[in-house]
Amino acid sequence: MTVTPHAVIFDVGKVLYDWNPRFLYERLIPPGAALDAFLRDVLTMEWHFQHDEGRPFAETSEELVAKFPQHAELIGHWGPRFLESIGDPIPGMHDLVAELDAAGVPLFAITNFSGEFFPELRTRDAFLFDRFRDIVVSGDEKLVKPDPAIYRLALDRFGLAAEQAVFVDDNVANVESAGKLGIHAILFKDEPKLRAELRGLGFGV
Repeated sequence: MTVTPHAVIFDVGKVLYDWNPRFLYERLIPPGAALDAFLRDVLTMEWHFQHDEGRPFAETSEELVAKFPQHAELIGHWGPRFLESIGDPIPGMHDLVAELDAAGVPLFAITNFSGEFFPELRTRDAFLFDRFRDIVVSGDEKLVKPDPAIYRLALDRFGLAAEQAVFVDDNVANVESAGKLGIHAILFKDEPKLRAELRGLGFGV
């Protein structure tokens, strides 16, 4: 028997909000070669990913400053000013979340995000995040997408069978991993395309 999904699980970065370290550091370094080199060679995505895995900024920053002492001040801004790397809401997505919530659709999230940094974002936009019944944050669990374990943990916590859930993420590997568990996984492109796919699954939006 085919099970129709009735709950939606969202990613946060690049799905609900734009995100890029450049948003912060272009305020601190003039645009050009120096900014590009800093983001390419010093404050790399690989370095930041450690926070999503659960490492504290105090440890990662100390290690990075030891490698690049000339950039100590710039590196030090990453933790306390992290929210400045969060850009504008993705067009249409906050409205879509509100419509799903108003229709009584159970909403959840799984995000690769530092457990230190996420609470401030959640507080800043309580109007959005209070619509979610639960949010699994990778840094708190020390599990990151696309590890299947984080999806299993989330489904158990959310009280959902895999086939009851739609998962929306902008990362191909994350979508593929969720799909292998039987979750109806959608690769996010933009709000109009997502809305159409949700309608096709029976959601009234």
